[in-house]
Amino acid sequence: MSAYVGRFAPSPTGPLHLGSLATALGSWLDAQVHQGRWLVRIEDIDPERCKPEHTSAILQALHAHGLHPDEPIWTQSQRHDVYDHTLEHLLHAGAVYPCACTRKELDAANQHRAFGDNRVYPGTCRHGMPKGRTARALRLRVPETPVVWTDWRLGPQAEDLNHTSGDFVLKRGDGHWAYHWVVVVDDALAGVTDVVRGEDLTDTTGRQVAVYRAMGWPEPRYFHLPVILAEDGQKLSKQTGAQALDCRRPLDNLAHVWSHFGMPALGAGLSLTGWLQQAVPIWANYRAAHR
Repeated sequence: MSAYVGRFAPSPTGPLHLGSLATALGSWLDAQVHQGRWLVRIEDIDPERCKPEHTSAILQALHAHGLHPDEPIWTQSQRHDVYDHTLEHLLHAGAVYPCACTRKELDAANQHRAFGDNRVYPGTCRHGMPKGRTARALRLRVPETPVVWTDWRLGPQAEDLNHTSGDFVLKRGDGHWAYHWVVVVDDALAGVTDVVRGEDLTDTTGRQVAVYRAMGWPEPRYFHLPVILAEDGQKLSKQTGAQALDCRRPLDNLAHVWSHFGMPALGAGLSLTGWLQQAVPIWANYRAAHR
């Protein structure tokens, strides 16, 4: 691995809230502890849900809380050519294949699964599409053996993708990209060495590691942080009605997410810069405790 490069990659489907601030702070602090670079990427590949005004609000909120990226910001909606060009490697290697299956057909193949369980692709088109059908997606052939990786906080992880997802989509027939493809391409090409993000994304990691290995790229180290929960026990998110940060009170917001990580209160009367400086060595100890 080269020198530490971390990142924060929000989707602009709403303004920054406490849950996303926790991830931003954790990833920023981790980069400071390792004397590395911290990047920001806007993940706006879903044009129906992502809005430019939310991008502006997120960047303003990061600035208000003293969290400044070390390089120019990448925006996924401006990188379609990169994703297409990179995908050619997998197509030529036969690691990706066209699939004609409809949502209705996938639902029928998974009707025996309990409500809320992941739908698993049955491999219908793995050895060629049925005659006369048109491709609706491009799927990655998942490895036959479980994907094994280690999380810095959660320890060793293993996932047999054949049973949890099956061959999964990288690109839909309508041109929309899958999250698991664009996040890996962007992280790899940006040289990201460490992904610090919320624990709710742990179950996406096996698929992303499979993409890294299919491309022959070294995967980053992962550190999944505990997520902030709403009063009803659900993850605090835009979908559960999380309130936008009051950027007039950055120290109060930072103190809130800091306590969520179980950290001791920092000194009173600190400036924003002083608060962040005091937090860095404490985060170093937190990081070391999960070594």
